[in-house]
Amino acid sequence: MELKRAQEIANEVIKHLAPYCQEIVVAGSIRRRKEFIHDIDLVLIPSDPWNLEHEIGGLGIRHASGDKLKRIKLYDSGVQVDLYFASDETWATLLLIRTGSKDNNIRLATLAKKKGWHLAASGDGLFDENLKRIAGDSEESIYAALDLPWQAPEERG
Repeated sequence: MELKRAQEIANEVIKHLAPYCQEIVVAGSIRRRKEFIHDIDLVLIPSDPWNLEHEIGGLGIRHASGDKLKRIKLYDSGVQVDLYFASDETWATLLLIRTGSKDNNIRLATLAKKKGWHLAASGDGLFDENLKRIAGDSEESIYAALDLPWQAPEERG
């Protein structure tokens, strides 16, 4: 679907879920401003998990579920929406990873590995060789720790 339509659908989903979230934002190819969108990725921090679950159930049919991911197909449009659940600590790293692109994530993870570090796809952060978290409070902190200039989402491929 085209970016404009995907953004409209994402905004509708956010409108339904936001009352039960501390934070909720669009990630993925919408955040990267790609012309055509396959699915909708949202990263959120729940504030009212029980009501959030109820609202998610009202939006669509659940296809996958876990602690950090809920995948639904919306009843009204059939569009797939991936909901990534974060905490205050995992928010920025999960937003970075779920914004992508896949190639950008591989580049960041490879640079980390060359330093003996680990960029956790779970959103837990960037860890040094002693498993000490050294970045992840912001997307910028991860780029800085890897000695890279900041890249806005639309520059990430």
